Amino acid sequence: MDWGATKDMGKMLGGEEEKDPDAAKKEEERQEALRQQEEERKAKYARMEAERESVRQGIRDKYGIKKKEEKEAEAAAAMEQASEGSLTRPKKAVPTGCGDEEEEESIVDTVMKFIPTPLMDMFSKK
Repeated sequence: MDWGATKDMGKMLGGEEEKDPDAAKKEEERQEALRQQEEERKAKYARMEAERESVRQGIRDKYGIKKKEEKEAEAAAAMEQASEGSLTRPKKAVPTGCGDEEEEESIVDTVMKFIPTPLMDMFSKK
């Protein structure tokens, strides 16, 4: 007679399950194995990222590129240094071609460049 089949039938019909005395121990071992695998995976990816960063740094050194954080730190230091003696906030940089009309040529000067020399002499004599 096959007692294994009748035990399974009892479980399926809602009967009492047999408790495995080592079930808690096995579950604990399984959880520990999962934690260990997770730690190994994290260590592996940390190693890979460190290798990538060393390659990136080699490229930065070769081509003279600065890291984003370094650029931001230098910009912040420059802004702080420029505004040390000032009581107001630092001025924003003005792009070339904007502002200062004194430096820009007037429209009359630009037009005068395109007028032939004999006509310019007539205008300048007046």
